[in-house]
Amino acid sequence: MPAPTYGLGLAAAGVAVAWCVHWLVPAVPLLTAAVVLGITAAHLPGVRGLVCGACRPGLSFAGKRLMRLGIVLLGLGLGLGDVLGLGWATVAMVFGVVAATFFGTWWLGRRMGLRGDQPLLIATGYSICGASAIGAVSEVSESDERDVATSVALVTLCGTLAIAVLPLLQQPLGLTDAEFGRWAGASVHDVGQVVATAQTAGHAALTEAVLVKLVRVALLAPLVAALALSVRARRNAAEAAVVTNTAAGGNGGEEAGGSERAGTRRPPLVPLFVLGFLAMAAVRSTGVLPTAALDTAGDVRELLLAAALFGLGSAVHLPSLSRTGARVAALGLCAWVVIAGVSYAGVLLTA
Repeated sequence: MPAPTYGLGLAAAGVAVAWCVHWLVPAVPLLTAAVVLGITAAHLPGVRGLVCGACRPGLSFAGKRLMRLGIVLLGLGLGLGDVLGLGWATVAMVFGVVAATFFGTWWLGRRMGLRGDQPLLIATGYSICGASAIGAVSEVSESDERDVATSVALVTLCGTLAIAVLPLLQQPLGLTDAEFGRWAGASVHDVGQVVATAQTAGHAALTEAVLVKLVRVALLAPLVAALALSVRARRNAAEAAVVTNTAAGGNGGEEAGGSERAGTRRPPLVPLFVLGFLAMAAVRSTGVLPTAALDTAGDVRELLLAAALFGLGSAVHLPSLSRTGARVAALGLCAWVVIAGVSYAGVLLTA
């Protein structure tokens, strides 16, 4: 039996348990349960050896490849007509919320000295669509798996807390059901968490929340494409520097530099899974797919993303986070305050 099969089997078992948790406690989204179970599996004495050993290739495969497939199917939930129906004021508000949260969180994370790509990944997860966005960006930036896992765990935790906290603030903040739905859609991270939060205020809130959230999801494609261009530009600059340095050292140095450049893999301008996401959104906008097909695709998407998040969660090792845990938590709290505050102001301005 190939080694990846063991990890995929463990991920499938984790998804089955997560589905049972969601079925027994509907307020707990499937994706949230999958992440928590993955983290739990990584710390169980009898399971940790498998997670770090024979099952690691399959779990890493789930965290990367299955994540890409889930993101492609995420496009089927995005209809151009639904987005335009929100009105340009609301769409502009969502753009402003995403920009303020992304750049503010990224800047603050770098100032706080967080390791690796954590500032970028956390900023993406908070501003776009939680763990799915983190997975998409990490593919382009080729981020360390530990940075990805830490960012996913933080965003998932804050999104889960939002399910309990935001409904308690509707009345004190004086929001109607529709306004509360727009606030939830603009400020909560994962799609499942948005649904769990908004449904507490009824159908009108849920409808507004999902539509606003889909506008945020739509921004995933241009963000990933822009990041791919940035990564390629940095590599081109690095290669140019190698050429300049080796030219002064003679032909032998130039040959060494050439072999180094030949072994460097350039990221595509637009990743294939992003093109797939846009293609699925275009198909959804045509209206050719029946509701049954869209529902089935939605179920498959949730299962793929749950397996991917279980794999990412299994890479989290809490003791190793002790050095940066406080700073990561502080960044998460600040980002949560920023996106909640900016989106609340945006809802009031567009009411």
